[in-house]
Amino acid sequence: MSGGRVIALSGGIGGAKLALGLHRVSAPGALTIIANTGDDFRHLGLHVSPDIDTLLYTLAGLDDPVKGWGRRDETWTFMRALAELGGETWFQLGDGDLAIHVERTRRLGAGESLSQVTDGLRRRLGISSLIVPMSDEPVATRVATDEGWLDFQHYFVRRRCEPRVSGLEFVGADDARMAPEAVAAFADPTLRAVILCPSNPYLSVDPVLAVPGMRKALAECAAPVIAISPIIAGQAVKGPTAKMMAELGLEPSAATVARHYEGLIDAFVIDEADAGLAIAGLDIVATPTLMRGLDDKERLARFVLAVAEALAEPRG
Repeated sequence: MSGGRVIALSGGIGGAKLALGLHRVSAPGALTIIANTGDDFRHLGLHVSPDIDTLLYTLAGLDDPVKGWGRRDETWTFMRALAELGGETWFQLGDGDLAIHVERTRRLGAGESLSQVTDGLRRRLGISSLIVPMSDEPVATRVATDEGWLDFQHYFVRRRCEPRVSGLEFVGADDARMAPEAVAAFADPTLRAVILCPSNPYLSVDPVLAVPGMRKALAECAAPVIAISPIIAGQAVKGPTAKMMAELGLEPSAATVARHYEGLIDAFVIDEADAGLAIAGLDIVATPTLMRGLDDKERLARFVLAVAEALAEPRG
């Protein structure tokens, strides 16, 4: 059980932290990260894939540890020049970051799929783990708010998550298909674990689950499926998860997240601050889940894989 493929479903910053830990403790090429692309959008004529790029930068060691997004040691000449021309500057594109969007847009325009483009980028950045989009077809997350329906980036970045949320939709999901590498990963006979990273369940994981076939793949998966709570003692580690849950009439708690994944997971990892949580029919294990540094990321990754190994062992 020490070898074999591992699948991780991930959004951006929070998911990328655990994805990095899994990348570092897994054998080269054994990890497949299925990335949320519901955040993707066209901006300034470019195809931007924020969660894919966060994973690429994080696993390549290029991420900005201060901002938590984008590339480290970034410069902003392009944005300053754009502002002088009166262009849209609400979505920040650093000079180095801009290059990946230009190259992605060029290759997509030449007929490559998003999977092919992403694989080419991760190879150029020297990343051994596979990073694949949830689908090569476009799926767009839209947020129902007290200001009306907003495209995800307009809600998340332009409005800084301030509008009150009343619902979500994933436009195009019904016509999407799982990316080929995602299908292949679930079919791998050596598959040892599927991990739902501690990303926002509603904005980052649900778009992935909305792709036809994804829920079925999880429900029928022979390997253990484990989710990690993004909520610690009622608070979100990062982003608007707790705020959104409250606005949707849900208690911001690890228990609520666990029930959200009911029927899809075999075990749920919570922080020690929530120890004592019990849900019938679900293995719940507690450990420190806050990932401040690289050691925390690797430790949590090893813990989650150990949980999967224990679940896979025959029970007498």
